[in-house]
Amino acid sequence: QFEFVESGGGLVQAGDSLNLSCAASGFTLDRYPIAWFRRAPGKGRLRVSCIRTTDGSTTYADSVKGRFTISADSVKNIVYLQMNSLKPEDTGLYYCALDPNGICSNIDLDPWGQGTQVTVSS
Repeated sequence: QFEFVESGGGLVQAGDSLNLSCAASGFTLDRYPIAWFRRAPGKGRLRVSCIRTTDGSTTYADSVKGRFTISADSVKNIVYLQMNSLKPEDTGLYYCALDPNGICSNIDLDPWGQGTQVTVSS
């Protein structure tokens, strides 16, 4: 059974940083790419970033490029999202999901876990 536990969110001010964690179980990270999504009221869902550990390839939404960095610890089976220079528009529920296509595609994925809330005040 695949499970994800997201953590690391919080209430911060604009310009601050957060490091989100996505602890995966039931499979190893080299089996599927892992994507981070953000869901915000009135803004829909955004695929924020994705990583495929087999080749280290990553993708980022244009709005977070240069500010967010995705990484993975294959020993701990955790995917991280380091978020710097946070902006109010980064506010939302962040969750991770595996991409079943085997590549960092652009499909929307529903959350597997509870997600972690990020709120950035101006």
